[in-house]
Formats: sequence, structure tokens, C-alpha cells
Amino acid sequence: MGKYMNPFTDEGFKRIFGQEFSKPLLIDFLNNLLEGERVITDLRFLDKEQLPEFKENRGLIYDVYCETDTGEHIIVEMQNRPQEHFKDRALLYLSKAIVSQSRRGKEGDSYELSAVYGVFFMNFSDRLIDSSFRADVSLSEMHSREPFSDKLRMIFLQLPLFTKSEAECYSYFERWIYILKHMEALNRMPWEAQHAIFKRLAEICETQALTPEERDRYEESLKVYRDNIAIAKYQKAKGRAEGIAEGEAKGRAEGRAEVARNLKLLGTLSLSQIAEATGLTEAEIEAL
Repeated sequence: MGKYMNPFTDEGFKRIFGQEFSKPLLIDFLNNLLEGERVITDLRFLDKEQLPEFKENRGLIYDVYCETDTGEHIIVEMQNRPQEHFKDRALLYLSKAIVSQSRRGKEGDSYELSAVYGVFFMNFSDRLIDSSFRADVSLSEMHSREPFSDKLRMIFLQLPLFTKSEAECYSYFERWIYILKHMEALNRMPWEAQHAIFKRLAEICETQALTPEERDRYEESLKVYRDNIAIAKYQKAKGRAEGIAEGEAKGRAEGRAEVARNLKLLGTLSLSQIAEATGLTEAEIEAL
């Protein structure tokens, strides 16, 4: 077990961003993420379970769901493995948070909405979103690119695409990302002398400071995380091997077809003789 908790585990992530005692960490991170856009001075954690619209639908569980002191709703999630329709799910999460506001709207003004933000840590890269580490998505007019509404924002952070070394991290936000990405392997907390929040992060996430109960929960979540990563690697390797095998088979088939086509053009062999030489059927050779 490393000196610091792995933030990609359920217990590690929620300890950093989803607890009352660590709330200053979440506020600091979000202010750096949204620098020049929002300033958050306080927030409160909301129920993570959203009631479904229909009984047959499952509720939606968020890693962290909070509301700022100025009314913005923010969903923060860690996703460790690629998931089919991941973008659609992210959009659904935010849509649920928007729709839920209509039930609590002021009388006669139920269409006034607070902004909803989705911050998605991705411990994998999805080139369908963007080829850069950070992808910012908002509502804008298609031709002019002018902002249409500031009520819905999605920020995708593709951690494998963040490749800066410690020495290359100049901005406060880059330092946050570097620490989160490498924290489990760190023997010391970088920049804690310059930023008090990183000193607090070290205190909260040092594994030796966990109670026996907290350690048991963390070890279990670490096991689940490592199992999921192993499964993802196996599936990726299996898919690559199957792709290679399929390509080789296709290549062999195309090679046999080419040989049969050339023999057929020579006109010196019968279809049955070409079939015996290439392994193709006479019908397949006839169609060439």
C-alpha cells in the first residue's frame, strides 16, 4: 500500500472530494477548474440518489453531487473504464439535475434555472470526445459559436492524456492534476510548501492516518479498482488479438482469391483444379 490513497478508488475519491471535512479541497479544485468563470466560496452536498422519472427506471448515483452558495449544481464523477454511450450518460446526469429544479421553482417563475456543471474525471481516453486532456462542452450557436446559455456545462478530464512532468506543471490547476494522477506512487506531496491546500490533502489521504475501519474500506475499494483495471486491460488485449486474427484471416482469404483469379485468367486449369489448389469453392471461383 502506498503512502497516499489512490484517488481513483471509490473510497479515495470520496475522501478527497465528497466529505464535509475535505470540502475545502473540492472548493479549491473547482475554483481552479473554473478560473475566470465562477468563484465558489461555499457549497453543500446534496443527495446523490436522484429519483427516477418512472418506476421502472433506476435511480442515478453520482460520486459527488453538490450545490454552490450561489445556486449552481455540480456533479463530479470518476470513471475508470470506458463505457458505451458514456457521453449520453453524462448528458442524462446533467439533464436530471436540470429537470429536478422545475419541481422546486419559485411560483410563477418555475423556468428560471441554476447552472448545472458536470466534471468527469476519465481514467481512460475517449478520442470521440476530444484529442486533448481537457474538453469543455457548452451550449452555443452553431454558426457564430456565440454562447447560447450558461446553464449547462460539461468538462471532461482525460487523465492518460495529461503527460506533464512535475517540473513542467506551472499553473495551480496543472499541479492539482499531476498530484491526482500520481498520488498513489508519491513518497512526498509536491508543492505543499507553496500551497497549504496540498498539505491538507496529504494529511487527509495519508494511509497511515486511516482508522482500522477506514483502512478496511479503502483496501476493499482498492481491490475493486485493481480488478476493474485488470479486466479492462484483458478486454483491450483480447480485442487487439481478435482484430489481428481477423485481419490475418481476411488477408489469407484475399490472397487465395487473388491466386484463383490469376489461375482462372490463365485458362489452363479447370474450376475443380483451381478449387483444390486454393481451397475456394467452384461457385466462389466462378464469381471472381
